[in-house]
Amino acid sequence: MDNEITISGDERGLYGDTFDTTDSIDVPKLLIDQIIGQEHAVEVVKKAASQRRHVMMIGSPGTGKSLLAKAMAELLPKEELQDILAYPNPEDNNNPKIRLVPAGKGREIVMAHKMEAQKKVQSRNMLMMILVFGIVIYSFYVGQLLWGIIAAILILLLTRQLLPKDDMMIPKMIVSNYQKEHASFMDATGTHAGALLGDVRHDPFQSGGLETPAHDRVESGDIHKAHKGVLFIDEINTLSIESQQSLLTALQEKEYPITGQSERSSGALVKTEPVPCDFIMVAAGNLDAMEKMHPALRSRIKGYGYELFMRESMEDNPENRKNLVRFVAQEVMRDGRIPPFDKSAVDEVIREAQRRAGRKGHLTLKLRDLGGLVRVAGDIAHAEDVTVVTARHVLAAKKMARSIEQQLADSYLERKKDYQLFQKKGGAIGRVNGLAVLGGDSGIVLPIIAEVTPSQSSSEGRVIATGMLKDIAKEAVQNVSAVIKNITGKNVTNHDIHIQFIGTYEGVEGDSASISIATAVISALEGIPIDQSVAMTGSLSVRGDVLPIGGVTYKIEAAAQAGIKKVIIPKSNEDDVLIEEAYKDKIEIVPVTNIIEVIEHSLIGPEKNRIMEKLQNITSFRLNLDMPDVVPA
Repeated sequence: MDNEITISGDERGLYGDTFDTTDSIDVPKLLIDQIIGQEHAVEVVKKAASQRRHVMMIGSPGTGKSLLAKAMAELLPKEELQDILAYPNPEDNNNPKIRLVPAGKGREIVMAHKMEAQKKVQSRNMLMMILVFGIVIYSFYVGQLLWGIIAAILILLLTRQLLPKDDMMIPKMIVSNYQKEHASFMDATGTHAGALLGDVRHDPFQSGGLETPAHDRVESGDIHKAHKGVLFIDEINTLSIESQQSLLTALQEKEYPITGQSERSSGALVKTEPVPCDFIMVAAGNLDAMEKMHPALRSRIKGYGYELFMRESMEDNPENRKNLVRFVAQEVMRDGRIPPFDKSAVDEVIREAQRRAGRKGHLTLKLRDLGGLVRVAGDIAHAEDVTVVTARHVLAAKKMARSIEQQLADSYLERKKDYQLFQKKGGAIGRVNGLAVLGGDSGIVLPIIAEVTPSQSSSEGRVIATGMLKDIAKEAVQNVSAVIKNITGKNVTNHDIHIQFIGTYEGVEGDSASISIATAVISALEGIPIDQSVAMTGSLSVRGDVLPIGGVTYKIEAAAQAGIKKVIIPKSNEDDVLIEEAYKDKIEIVPVTNIIEVIEHSLIGPEKNRIMEKLQNITSFRLNLDMPDVVPA
């Protein structure tokens, strides 16, 4: 691969000569300065922190949404932090009072009340002991010791029931910011209503002098603990509509009373005064999060803050490679249990960042997954009791740290080999080895079989596709029908075309199998065999152009692993190919631009010349809409 980007020679000198291991790399102290590749998001977060604006971040998992939210909390002023206390209300026991004090002051107030209550209890206990001993001694002298003991016990019981408890008047600190260096950061992802909005504990003893004071049963929620700080909620759409509505109220009013969240609990009778919750809201999620998000809540964030789309890749240039070197150093420092990385190990990590980007000239920004590779490589080196992680450890980590989808893809390949679901030798009519991606980072061989039969309908033929095809895949089959008629010149409306995707128990989505479908159907129509040592992937326009697809690197590696000798890919994806060194000598990569080139490299036998001559006479493809509809089986 001449266009493949590697890190060697002069390019390595752009950053390689500046360090021996990642221990020598300076790691910024502030989290906001550790963010890589999300410059626009960093700028917005800084503005939002200074102006106390809300932020919604949308993007793929692992692109740094939670790290940005934590960094935002570090930027907020510490001087504004406050403690929140709950006091008993003599006028209404079920309506505790709320008081705000500067951070750290709440602890002093609670301790002062406890010491005062303790002194009162000690004084009262001393008086009671003197009284009890006096009664017992007097009864002994008058010869009524038994009655004296009974009287003393009764006095003790009555005193315990009738006299007020001094500890019932001690306030409860429901939010403490004692000795905090930064504003609060509360991750409320996946919390239930009580944990998010606050709750009141159930009291099994509700009478007889044993009950717990209402203010002492009040528990603050994450919205209150985030007061003057940041409330972060990932997958915001997973919150119930009721919780989102309450969250909207808290955002608008900047205070929210705490009440019992269970209607059957005694805590449901308790409702505090409004508790301050002046927080900055950072909501996050994938693209589907916006669909199930409360429209008024999103409007509130959008109207009083910012919306951000997180980038998934960044340009592959020397500056960004330096940033990735720093990223490796940051991950080593955060973990604290793995050795530093040398230059060769960092080079392999950057190469993997290129592969995972899926775009030519880019580096991935799904850094959580990349950080997982760093930690696994470090664990391997630690197990070997070496002081530095090398390229060998990173390569071993790639094999060990395979995703579930990769392991499942390997299992699919083995099963298909055992049961001969796909072939890799000889030729077969109407049978082609397609390629697909499983889970975004794992390629699999997808056998596709086509059969053409006379139409069973008196009006027109049908295209019958089986294999759990989803919407985009169905549309791809329909587009292929137009190309097939233009290439073969046959009136396919008089035939039923059966297309079967073999072993697709998980379903098929996307249009990257378009050229595979077209090749299989043309082979079946013309009776020309397909070379089974060839696999292919690519989208197809109705004019016969081969369009780019995703996951090309993983598909090629899957074909090589399966024993395929040649793979056909779109010409526009040629620069996206970054296969492992182990596969380079095992497979031939053929870039193509149109369906004619696909036919040329895939069909075999003497009849191939006939179809190629026909194709040579075609100067342009014309769109013919008089085609049968796709009918899912």
